[in-house]
Amino acid sequence: MRICVFGAGAVGGYLAGSLSQATTNQVAVIARGAHLEAIRSNGLTLDLGDHGVVTHPTASADPADLGPQDVVIVTVKAPSLPSVAATIAPLLGPDTAVAFVMNGIPWWYFHAHGGDLDGRQLPALDPGGALWRAVGPHRAIGGIFWPACSVPAPGVVRLVAGVGSGTLFGEPDGRASPRLQELAAAFQAANVQVSQTQDIRTAIWRKLAFNLSAGPLCVLTETPVLDTHTEPALIEASGRVLTEATALAGAMGITLDLDIKAIAATNTKLAHRPSILQDLTARRRMEVDALYGVPQQMARMLGVPTPTLDLLTALIKVKAGALGLYDRGPAAP
Repeated sequence: MRICVFGAGAVGGYLAGSLSQATTNQVAVIARGAHLEAIRSNGLTLDLGDHGVVTHPTASADPADLGPQDVVIVTVKAPSLPSVAATIAPLLGPDTAVAFVMNGIPWWYFHAHGGDLDGRQLPALDPGGALWRAVGPHRAIGGIFWPACSVPAPGVVRLVAGVGSGTLFGEPDGRASPRLQELAAAFQAANVQVSQTQDIRTAIWRKLAFNLSAGPLCVLTETPVLDTHTEPALIEASGRVLTEATALAGAMGITLDLDIKAIAATNTKLAHRPSILQDLTARRRMEVDALYGVPQQMARMLGVPTPTLDLLTALIKVKAGALGLYDRGPAAP
């Protein structure tokens, strides 16, 4: 199977390196800068804690070097999606599927959704409908990645914590499609944990709730997850935003059965710095809209009160905007 991982950072690098371990997979990565040069020169190293693995996927900054793929796995952050739309065409054959493994609400969310919202586009995530045209929602497969990874050095990806059930894929319309089976088979061939779901949107909301439980607090305090759960008031804020997320998901037709106390207990043990905090620290564009802004817009659309999410989102927008890491748009009147 010809697989291109578009964006070989923490998540993409881990997936590319892992998939490369199966001889039946022909894996390529789209990367850039020092990370690209290191992969070309020394291979892509996976630091798995108790051992390391060096793999050698084909690496390029230009999709035109690689040609059409059987599947493209997009792992870039939401602010980079316009660049994906502008450059992905050479990777797409007539039947190429594109799996988007990302945090937050995906740009294709309302494709094959059903009901009054079916086909609704999300301009905050897909400005001008660029992805809708260049990729097409019919190619999209939803993806959730649970483990925590980092890039400690160019060409090196470190598995920080194995959380949840590895990588999860699902079709927007819930089908157990042949292309979904083929993608899962590529992971299984490399002995990489993978699962499939007929309800990808519930999985998206569950992961989003987990992100909301500590991510905003991590950004505002600039500390790892466990440090945000050392103050009772912050634990209470985390619980409130989870309650709001549950209500919002319910209004979207999604039932989340969250154990808020268990999530808090987990958060007290996680030394991980969420990816959005890593972006803040590195002064990279932050995916504020996918994680916070678009859920907030959905709440407004459906009339669901989200006072805690509103406050945290506003503070993060001000902070990220002041650093040039988020475009806040026109000032509020």
